[in-house]
Amino acid sequence: MIEAAQFVEAARARGFDWYAGVPCSFLTPFINYVLQDPSLHYVSAANEGDAVALIAGVALAGRRGITMMQNSGLGNAVSPLTSLTWTFRLPQLLIVTWRGQPGVADEPQHALMGPVTPQMLDTMEVPWETFPTEAGAVGPALDRAIAYMDETGRPYALVMQKGSVAPYALKPGEAPARREAVPVQARWNAREADALPSRRDALERVIARTPADSTVVIASTGFCGRELYALDDRANQLYMVGSMGCVTPFALGLALARPDLSVIALDGDGAALMRMGAFATLGAYGPANLTHVLLDNGSHDSTGGQATVSPQVSFAGVAAACGYAEAVESDDLGALDAVLQAAREPRAAASAARGGPRFVRIAIRRGTPDGLPRPTITPPEVKARLMRHIGAAEGVR
Repeated sequence: MIEAAQFVEAARARGFDWYAGVPCSFLTPFINYVLQDPSLHYVSAANEGDAVALIAGVALAGRRGITMMQNSGLGNAVSPLTSLTWTFRLPQLLIVTWRGQPGVADEPQHALMGPVTPQMLDTMEVPWETFPTEAGAVGPALDRAIAYMDETGRPYALVMQKGSVAPYALKPGEAPARREAVPVQARWNAREADALPSRRDALERVIARTPADSTVVIASTGFCGRELYALDDRANQLYMVGSMGCVTPFALGLALARPDLSVIALDGDGAALMRMGAFATLGAYGPANLTHVLLDNGSHDSTGGQATVSPQVSFAGVAAACGYAEAVESDDLGALDAVLQAAREPRAAASAARGGPRFVRIAIRRGTPDGLPRPTITPPEVKARLMRHIGAAEGVR
């Protein structure tokens, strides 16, 4: 058994200062220790997949991060582990607790996941070893993890057995400051569906108002990223090709780690519906340099146009209730212009009386141009290009 400080301080000495995850009783000492050190950063994610995506954003910023989860949460993390971190080569250290380990009595819900945890990691090509339980083993374990991550750009896991870390008490403290709900700003022209702006119209406005020297644009998977690429393939843009619903926690990680940049997350209605818990995380932790743009055409456009349930949802109402600093919904591109213009000065926004991320939902019409190309630049190439553009080291530090 080790003390929480023995691992966290060894990790800090190697550049790990960002943590995200979902609690497990095995992880309690770590979480309590990190929460009480103001020089470390911990984000409590709505689910394990969001935590993986957030730390991937930290890696994009050139920092080292750790995602912590119970092994039951591996199911929530499969999508970003297989189509974000693996695909883009965005490394992170995973600490996965081994509930239901064979031979160790546990609750019935862990009876299957416990035995299959090693196979799940192996199947996802995440190399792993058991979490160190002696102080002298901590440094070497971290060094092995770093060597693999630096060589491959992919995650490495430590699987934590019961009783690996001594208890560490959580002193009374404050949760993330509550942000009072702002009024929803609705600006509707009551247009017919075929009179709504197109995705291309909206993306042209985004490109015009996101200068490459100070802004990063991260586009959700599907036609959103493909059409942005087709319009103008810029060094400050990244096109997600999987991990549906993860664009916002991914952008949050980058925005938190790089407060000097204005970060724009381009979302879609289907993706936003898939991981709506991320709205709460952004509302609680999101900084003023993050802007969440949702282009809502009420359909899964890239898979044949099947309808989503977005007409039943006030996404701006959700954003406002979750603590965003601004929540706008409209079918007028002027509303998008206004939010993006405000996003160009994140430092001024951060010093204002109310900080926090902005949200704008723009209703757009269905449909995509014929012959829309797929990016020819590979995911690792677009990641490396963006990291160079923002001055982040190739290979996190």
